[in-house]
Amino acid sequence: MSSYIKIIDLFAGIGGTRLGFEKAGLDDIQCVFTSEWDKYSVQTYKANFGEDYIYGDITKIATKDIPNHDILLAGFPCQPFSQAGLKKGFSDTRGTLFFDIERIIKNKKPKAFLLENVKQLKGHDKGRTLETILEHLQDIGYSNIQYKVLRARDFGLPQNRERIYIVGFLDAKINFDFPIPCYKKQKLEIF
Repeated sequence: MSSYIKIIDLFAGIGGTRLGFEKAGLDDIQCVFTSEWDKYSVQTYKANFGEDYIYGDITKIATKDIPNHDILLAGFPCQPFSQAGLKKGFSDTRGTLFFDIERIIKNKKPKAFLLENVKQLKGHDKGRTLETILEHLQDIGYSNIQYKVLRARDFGLPQNRERIYIVGFLDAKINFDFPIPCYKKQKLEIF
């Protein structure tokens, strides 16, 4: 019997974070829980992964109903921190959804997490928003946290999006390095 690395996928959208994680070369990944509320994203996610059931609004799901897992993936809503949005941060109810991630991490204590958001999260409210997020994660036992802004184009993808990635480990001794950009040029083609 093989041992799987169990992941959960929160604010899953159409599954891009999960797909990237699965394509990283690990064959023993098992997604044990997915949460997404947008009905069109759910339809696409089901088509992409063949999932029978995807949980909806994470604020309405009790922590006890979320399976234990090794790694939490979450691309939490970016509109409150985005350059294109109103930049209300935690004053926007979507900005408070980070605290649902915190609730789950605090209760389930996964070995690791990967959070993703817009690059503006790093400087939002003069850096205080990111500082608050990091402090909350450290307070629940994750002293080994790193973050970095990465651009998809630098990794061979045909888009110019910059996103912040926050990676944390329960084990303070884990040695983690963000990937080094390959700067492979890519272009879209019409068939």
